[in-house]
Amino acid sequence: MAASQSKVVRVWQDDPMSGAGDVEVAAPDLRSGALRANITGRAPAPKDHDAGTTGFRYWACAAAVARGIDYWASHLPKGTTWQVGTSLPIHLDDGVDLNAYYSRRTPPDTPGLHFFHDRAGDETVYSGESPDVVCHELGHAVLDALRPQLWDAMSGEVAAFHESFGDISALLSALQVPSVRAGLLQETGGNLASSSRLSRLAEQLGWAIRLRHPDAVDPDCLRNAVNSFFYQPPEALPPTAPASSLSSEPHSFSRLFTAAFLEAMAGMVAARSTKPRDRDLASVSRDAGAILVDGIQAAPVTAQYYAQVAAHMLAADSRLFKGANSPALTSAFVRRGILSLETAASPQVGEAPAAGVRRMAAGPGPDTSPFLARVAISGQRAGLGDRAILVEEPAEPRRIQARSSMVASPASAPVSSESAANSFFEFLVRRGRIDFGDLRGPLVQPHVRKTHMLVPEGDALALLRRRFDCGFDPL
Repeated sequence: MAASQSKVVRVWQDDPMSGAGDVEVAAPDLRSGALRANITGRAPAPKDHDAGTTGFRYWACAAAVARGIDYWASHLPKGTTWQVGTSLPIHLDDGVDLNAYYSRRTPPDTPGLHFFHDRAGDETVYSGESPDVVCHELGHAVLDALRPQLWDAMSGEVAAFHESFGDISALLSALQVPSVRAGLLQETGGNLASSSRLSRLAEQLGWAIRLRHPDAVDPDCLRNAVNSFFYQPPEALPPTAPASSLSSEPHSFSRLFTAAFLEAMAGMVAARSTKPRDRDLASVSRDAGAILVDGIQAAPVTAQYYAQVAAHMLAADSRLFKGANSPALTSAFVRRGILSLETAASPQVGEAPAAGVRRMAAGPGPDTSPFLARVAISGQRAGLGDRAILVEEPAEPRRIQARSSMVASPASAPVSSESAANSFFEFLVRRGRIDFGDLRGPLVQPHVRKTHMLVPEGDALALLRRRFDCGFDPL
């Protein structure tokens, strides 16, 4: 992405509370390049603005967006475009809230990335000022462009993967900043599996939320990518839990895949050198992104979606790097239970077709349509009687019979696409995430942020996603 007339601006290296401080960069021009973006409103002059000013916040957000777009544009298939149009709108301050979200064109939301501000203690926190938060929300838009079938998929594991991809976007984008890599080497010696300024995501927003709800986020940030969680089917988990435990809530469950990905990168770095250097971190960040994008393209949207992505990432490494990173990937995914031992040992993994081959061979279907097949589920759980609710089912054909570990719940049978859809619908109803519009039912919760909405379609109701909302809602 081109610089704006070679002007220099001062921006945060990392989250404002990470301790990394600020750095000078060339002012980016978000209007250039294959993936364009625009921050709504008038742009302040590109100069050295003081931290805490509107000008500083604008260029901090712009620089974070630029670094994220530059990174992902180098990995996405040629011709990839945003789901919201030719340019991605960015709303830098959309009002009072400890929140940020990404939306398509679904009314009543406006498309693009939305950031907010709110008081926390004696300070005002702006979510659009943090590179971690900005690159997380950008990650939602990138994944939506790459795999639009995930948008309305009625699956808690798919929703959690979207959140994990957002956090991975923040991690990989941060590693493109030379000063961040230098600080990370000094802090950890190159061991990415150690808790660090890289793994601690959105420290400032986490601090603000913690003041109101002490057990809702990690003690040192919003989410730490270094954790000890092991796979359990989200259908078997409670819908909410303290940050110290895993729940089926997508942000909570996302931490499992994010941790495995960072652990895999740590193994990739260690395989390159016993004394990692800047170039090792930079090259691993590029290779890991290529493997992830290829795996996402090839992985069908199914129940136990984590296992499908992980297995297809191993297949991608076999094709792209002749399996050089497979020991690190396999170790991380097996240790976390995302892949069962049987799946990791299966020759199917290495023989899976490339994403491009899959598209040509599959013909009409999910690779040429942004939608999944729809099924009807009962509205009784939402107090809507027998009225059918149409949802997009995670039931694409599998090319690898990938499964997650059942060690944590050995008596459970593998989750079907139907049960995954019903379970996620129940989660949304229980947590008040569905906008019922003019419908009246016993489980309407008007004071909770809505991520989905019901829209009349003939005699039935269609359940559609409104947004990927990243704020904490205690209700």
